[in-house]
Amino acid sequence: MTPHATDFDEWLAETWEQTASGDGFTMLLVLIGLGSGRVDILRSAHLHVIGDDLDWPGLVAHLEGAQVSWDAVALYRAGREGLVPDDLAGSRLASLVKALQGDRTLLRDAEFLNRDGLRLRLDEA
Repeated sequence: MTPHATDFDEWLAETWEQTASGDGFTMLLVLIGLGSGRVDILRSAHLHVIGDDLDWPGLVAHLEGAQVSWDAVALYRAGREGLVPDDLAGSRLASLVKALQGDRTLLRDAEFLNRDGLRLRLDEA
């Protein structure tokens, strides 16, 4: 097994291997602000991952385009089927964000990473 630079790179390689079709998958991303015991949802988007050339610095470059100061990102697969159409990804993202607004513990189901691409854990307050 090739060593990975970050936990994100490891997760991406594992997720890529799990896609049945090998055509890629759609990722839901939620940028998170952390501080003073708060967990704030800042921005969200979806990204189609096609190929294996995405790495943590490349993803961070995309995330910086949100033009918001973020501390963490939560990553979810949009579906087990791999790639999903934009409209379906958008709908699933909207449902996810609405659910997260009501229950931050759902972040435990995500690949939850800090700005260095390392896994975070959300504990009870």
